[in-house]
Amino acid sequence: MAKTLTARIKDDIVLYGALAANLGIGVAKFVAAGMTGSSSMLTEGFHSVVDSGNQVLLLYGQKKAKRPADEAHPFGYGRELYFWAFVVAILIFAIGAGVSIFEGWRHIQEPEPLTSPTVNYVVLAISFALEGSSWTIAVREFSKAKGDMGWWAAIHRSKDPAGFIVLFEDSAALAGLVIAGIGIWASHAFNDPRIDGAASIAIGLILALVAVLLARESKGLLIGERADPAVIATIRKIVAAHPAIVSVNHVRTIHTAPESIFAAISADFDDSVTMGDGETLIEAMETELRAAIPMLSSIYIRPEKRENATLAASASPAPATAQNTTQI
Repeated sequence: MAKTLTARIKDDIVLYGALAANLGIGVAKFVAAGMTGSSSMLTEGFHSVVDSGNQVLLLYGQKKAKRPADEAHPFGYGRELYFWAFVVAILIFAIGAGVSIFEGWRHIQEPEPLTSPTVNYVVLAISFALEGSSWTIAVREFSKAKGDMGWWAAIHRSKDPAGFIVLFEDSAALAGLVIAGIGIWASHAFNDPRIDGAASIAIGLILALVAVLLARESKGLLIGERADPAVIATIRKIVAAHPAIVSVNHVRTIHTAPESIFAAISADFDDSVTMGDGETLIEAMETELRAAIPMLSSIYIRPEKRENATLAASASPAPATAQNTTQI
């Protein structure tokens, strides 16, 4: 049991690292806000609470997504993680950004005199160190997963929302801490507590932007996204390599979980292939495909005449290219 728990923590190290950081600094931020009356520090406290809740929801979603397939859900529960990722984006927007902007507006309308900023600076410094540690873990893990792809392209193509959500959250948290520090300093330097409220609004706008970006990425995963074009090209190449296959009409895929892909393949078999030979050939191709692409959880190969296949407008039986893979 201990080994299993350790393995689970290692698998979710990004989420656990972010959760530990947010729980620790969230309390400190609220204490500092109560002692100094800082609006931006109070906003940062709510930010940490929202982030902590988000990590809990993502861990819950990952646990639920690992349930095995059953009669009601023959393709498993993997896409439940995508649902919770979308919920996280909504929470960041509704609670994180909403509370931050409201608190900033309230402190601009009713400015409160600030006390000594020393406590705020100490908490901000500790928070920056802890958030930086969590951000470093997230960057290292995501960098390892993205390979040679660019950062934005990797985020857009990623099928595992937990990694890029924590990366976005921690990046927003670090930016928020910098803005909070500037707001507190400027409020004292210019003797105008309204500047601290403006800093709180700026933090809220950053959170709103992050929420919109996360919602867009999570929405695509929730609706259903195809596998990576390289995976599709590999499937097409393996099937087309069999002598009995005249052409591969189309390869359609969808991620049912971050590490699970359903593939539907339409192929034109040689007319000389009998029913029995076709069944044997299909089983052989499925075995070969699973060996080459372990993420293929379900494979459907349909014998279909090339002229009868329903293809997308720009699809062709040639190997997938940058032009035709967008239509698969």
